[in-house]
Amino acid sequence: LKMKPAATYELLVDGVGQWDFTGNFVPCELLLTGDAAFPVLVSPEKQVLIAVSHYGKGRMVVVSHEEILKNPNFSQFLRNAVDWLRPSPEAQVGVHRSLDPLSQLLLRSSTKVQPGVGLSASLGVYCTDAYDDAQAEELVHFVKGGGGLLIGGQAWYWASQHGAEKVLFEFPGNRVTSVAGVYFTGNTVGPGIFKVSGKIPKIPLIVPHGANLSQDVELLLNGVSELDIVTGGVPSPLLVHGVLAFPLGLDRSHRCFLAAARYGRGRVVVASHEGQLCAPKLAEFLLNAVHWLDAGRQGLVGVAAPLKGLCSLLSQEGQKYRVSALTGDMSVYCCPSHSNQETEKIQAFVAEGGGLLIGGQAWYWASQNQGQAAVAGYPGNKILNRFGISILGMNLKADKYAALLPGELPRHYHFRQALSLFQRHVDKEEALRAPLADWLHRLGQDCSAFLRIPAEDCPAYSSLHRILLKVLRRGGIPQVSKKNPIKSNSKEAALLCLATQLSQTMTDCAVLVQKPTDGVCTLPSSSPITLEIDGTNTGGTAWMSTGLYLPDGNTAVITFPCMATSAGLQVQIGCHSDDLTAAKELKRAPMVIRKCQVSCQKQSVSCLWGGLIYILVPGGSQLGKVPITVEGAVKVPYFRLGETCKCQWLDSIRHYLAPWAELATENIILTVPADTIRHIENPEPLLILWDQIMLAIAELAAAPVKFPRPERIVTDVQISAGGCMGSGVARIGKLGGPWLLGGWAMTGGLPPLSEGDYGFVGSWARTSGGPSPPLPPAVPPPAREMRSGHGALPCSPHNSCWRVGSGNGGLLHSAFGWESFIQNFSEYQTLCHVPADNDSKMDL
Repeated sequence: LKMKPAATYELLVDGVGQWDFTGNFVPCELLLTGDAAFPVLVSPEKQVLIAVSHYGKGRMVVVSHEEILKNPNFSQFLRNAVDWLRPSPEAQVGVHRSLDPLSQLLLRSSTKVQPGVGLSASLGVYCTDAYDDAQAEELVHFVKGGGGLLIGGQAWYWASQHGAEKVLFEFPGNRVTSVAGVYFTGNTVGPGIFKVSGKIPKIPLIVPHGANLSQDVELLLNGVSELDIVTGGVPSPLLVHGVLAFPLGLDRSHRCFLAAARYGRGRVVVASHEGQLCAPKLAEFLLNAVHWLDAGRQGLVGVAAPLKGLCSLLSQEGQKYRVSALTGDMSVYCCPSHSNQETEKIQAFVAEGGGLLIGGQAWYWASQNQGQAAVAGYPGNKILNRFGISILGMNLKADKYAALLPGELPRHYHFRQALSLFQRHVDKEEALRAPLADWLHRLGQDCSAFLRIPAEDCPAYSSLHRILLKVLRRGGIPQVSKKNPIKSNSKEAALLCLATQLSQTMTDCAVLVQKPTDGVCTLPSSSPITLEIDGTNTGGTAWMSTGLYLPDGNTAVITFPCMATSAGLQVQIGCHSDDLTAAKELKRAPMVIRKCQVSCQKQSVSCLWGGLIYILVPGGSQLGKVPITVEGAVKVPYFRLGETCKCQWLDSIRHYLAPWAELATENIILTVPADTIRHIENPEPLLILWDQIMLAIAELAAAPVKFPRPERIVTDVQISAGGCMGSGVARIGKLGGPWLLGGWAMTGGLPPLSEGDYGFVGSWARTSGGPSPPLPPAVPPPAREMRSGHGALPCSPHNSCWRVGSGNGGLLHSAFGWESFIQNFSEYQTLCHVPADNDSKMDL
């Protein structure tokens, strides 16, 4: 079984008191890439000196000078390393003749050693220096097949003789270790005695590796002045996050649409849509890409069947190609990114020197896999994340863009460079200046995207998480509100985005909360609360209220019956599901809800921002009444028409300290600030009015009087899109929407939807100017009074805004009357085989 990184680290440093680098040797800095390598020792100057990694079935330990392998001061670590590298306790250990002191050291610890030997199949572990690449291929395949490799050396002297820009890709040792994401660099590390870290040290954010990536850009964009990606498809932006990954094309908001990377001994070029890989208008770039990926081998180019359009271009250039899946005789492989069936094969192909040309968009996958992060789940990203490039699950405008100038690469946006500048800006409290000032909005969004890559048991990602957490703790979570908005391209907005997404990766958000809840909601009592939720749902996914609130930064533990753990239920904290990431100004954090799948009987969930607790029940669920017990939450002012005792409401319920309240009928639930309803002594008249309004809507739509699930109206300080009701009211559901009109709804899906999107049959209840048409017969007198401006909704903090107008509904009523609408909607309910696209619906 593969050992977890934390356990590996503990084994390697077991019994090691300190790291003594005061001897007569000068080590070099190691560079780590990919997702398998992690450091064992990082100096106080944040330079990696010892690292480990996996490749294939085998393991690798890399040290930054061969003298470390001979020095008795490191004997305990070396014994630990050999024990970890062994595929079995009986495996033989072979030691290269240049490391005789290591043989003696291991023999003294009763380790079975074959000193002064070359690599052979009989060995389980091989120890060598990094200065001879005559057996590089054999060593790579030895590790890939399950062997262990202990290798040491320094590259600073080689760099002085051959040039620092050549070290990563030509230094002998790197022809072996790079396949596992470890490189020797030409940087020296100063002497010292270093402490043993209590946990895996953080991987440095940026390492001055010396490789001339600008030269790669020059070769890839040779003769290309413009990149026209209008190829008939909608692309997705790329997140370039690897140390050796770099952008080739950026739009005006610094979003990447073409990128490339070095990984191991190979190379990768990524396009943001597969159509770009066959586009004649990109012919010059594509030929450059194939030549760069081939690296002078003049080898065979493999083309996956979906990209056969690329073949004519290759044929015109006299390039050898074959349409097939990836085979071992190929130099370059071209494929779309929508499949991960050959993930390990493709990754090994690149690591061992192959070139990969790949492209695709992930926004469609994201639309079909709601709630999942494309950066983690999209098939192509299972291949690409290791190379430091990811395809995001959103779209990007296809347009013509100027090609990057190679010499300007360091001045163009890169996630790591921007994060490094932001870290310095926060640490030193410097004034905000270019280029960071122009990059902050993109950085905030990219941090959010990157943090959705699972980091568990992956130090390469968890290191960045720890760096981001440190930045957030230093910068603090900004206070944001309607009275104190913040601009999207600001330090505060970047910190908000960072806080939001970091909290989603944590099981306990308390570490992020910098001050206790401000008296609105005291810490929850330890006594658990038991209740039932309705697990039967004939419509789409439904939010089931619990009447409970989780204070910000706290953790709730919810106990479910065994039958519920495999029923597709989710826990959601918070009701404000509008994503404000694209907003130019923020009055709250961009995302303030958190969801988690119910996968065990005791489910823990934490939320930085706090919120009402809901259980999400999937459509088609037939669980019936489901008992749950909640610990760590407080009760909210909750009144349900026909169920809640008016006396209890008057005496206690309305005074519960939670900041949000819910008023519910069979067909609608109003979620409002608790302070706006505490004065209401009897909510029944208000809810009876709303119940009658909902009955009128059902009558107009010719639909059953009981909705498949209640509509929800949620007040919010800010929404992502404008609408007829004005800022501050987001409706979850669609009055007179898809479930009322069946396949005729012109918006796909159900909650969450934008504020003010009330649907056709709700047009009579909207705020607008002009003369008002007569109301449907079932509309109650109080609502008719509101129509004329003589009444108002008692629970709304903006009651004066509620007038019932007409808009297009008035014009249509004048021409046809309500009865004709009811008749038409009755016919709609009986239609079958309604097309999925809006244009076809309109033509029926």
